[in-house]
Amino acid sequence: MLKNQYPCLSGKTAFVTGGATGIGACLVRRLLEQKARVGFIDLDNESSEKMVREMKAAGHAALWTRQVDVRDIDSLQQAIRDFTEDHEGRLDVLINNAANDRRIAYDKVTPTSWDASQEVNLRPHFFAMQAAAPLMPSGASIINMGSVSWRRRRTGFTGYTTAKGGIHALTRTMAQELGPKGIRVNSVVPGAIKTERQMRMWVDDRLEQSFIDEQALKFRLGTDDVAAMVLFLVSEDARACTGQDFLVDGGIV
Repeated sequence: MLKNQYPCLSGKTAFVTGGATGIGACLVRRLLEQKARVGFIDLDNESSEKMVREMKAAGHAALWTRQVDVRDIDSLQQAIRDFTEDHEGRLDVLINNAANDRRIAYDKVTPTSWDASQEVNLRPHFFAMQAAAPLMPSGASIINMGSVSWRRRRTGFTGYTTAKGGIHALTRTMAQELGPKGIRVNSVVPGAIKTERQMRMWVDDRLEQSFIDEQALKFRLGTDDVAAMVLFLVSEDARACTGQDFLVDGGIV
């Protein structure tokens, strides 16, 4: 459990995409600990079921979930509407977290693989906001999860870094679109976050040390560091914050 508690989040409704593992799972846990009513979607049904069991064992019974592929926009938007309908028709928080940082060298990228990256890492963010906005009251908050990868000039996954760069523009634009309704839109930009997937697929001891060497702060960042920023931004304490990128990277950028 994080140190700070936000009583204003108690009873609020929050919807998270990609909530079964990694940063998304941490966000679901921490929102539940704030006594929010949380729904999440994920393509990984096995991990979703495990997550629900763990949360029920921890005393968090009010957890809504559905298996959804965010590339299926109709199913994504319907899930948002169904979760909200099940919770008095009100959505207070939307977190666009689902992503896939598949590595493909630039000279091996095809139109199909390029489109596949945008279909997971950028397109659903807009259409989730489109579905959520009519259900959100003044004071609601949207978080789009970005990445420092494009700011660090990382190579090897051009489609992903381009999509994550696009989230910056999308966030600023939607903050202007939804601001008159009192809805705030921000992006949270994680640095080198230690998740099970990253450690399993991409990170070895040498790379892990290089992350710390590049940071101003010399400790390995974890999912709770990201969750702490998200909780602040969706709370009433951040009522004046919108259209911005909030980096949680230990000082790499």
